[in-house]
Amino acid sequence: VFHFAAESHVDRSIHGPMDFVETNVIGTCRLLSCCFEAWEKQGRPGAFRFVHISTDEVYGRIGDSGRFTESTPYDPSSPYSASKAASDHFVRALSRTYGFPSVVTNCSNNYGPYQFPEKLIPLMILNIAEEKPLPVYGDGQNVRDWLYVIDHCEALLTVFETGIAGETYNIGGGAERKNIEVVHLLCELLDQRLN
Repeated sequence: VFHFAAESHVDRSIHGPMDFVETNVIGTCRLLSCCFEAWEKQGRPGAFRFVHISTDEVYGRIGDSGRFTESTPYDPSSPYSASKAASDHFVRALSRTYGFPSVVTNCSNNYGPYQFPEKLIPLMILNIAEEKPLPVYGDGQNVRDWLYVIDHCEALLTVFETGIAGETYNIGGGAERKNIEVVHLLCELLDQRLN
């Protein structure tokens, strides 16, 4: 089971945190309960694996090192990241308590085709093309690591096939940029294409 379902927009979590608790925490617990029950009914088959897809937001801000490791302490800084941290802990607790065969992945910011336009890159592209304002959170100095969605999917398959149950795997793109740098780059690229 690959568990992708989540509320994932940080700004919306600030204005409506309970939706994030309902989906990311309670929804994960319900899915875990169903999977755990099926796993037990099947006699705890070794072929079963629960892959919980989470976020690097659970670690807080990227520090001077420019990246997180699997041993970076959790330091969520929004209702979104707190809800994902809670769901990560429930997955790990089931693994440690019952030997439930699960892995947790914490990935960086995905981008790619068909991404919902509330996310930074598609929002900026649409707004640039339509000559609308470019809303950047704060002063744009927040650093994010960017990961192409196909690369993320390939990493998830690798974790599914070769990962060790009970472990956590960080998946990053090695492309750390300040949000404002990403916006400036998109402006330059679209300026070239649209002119």
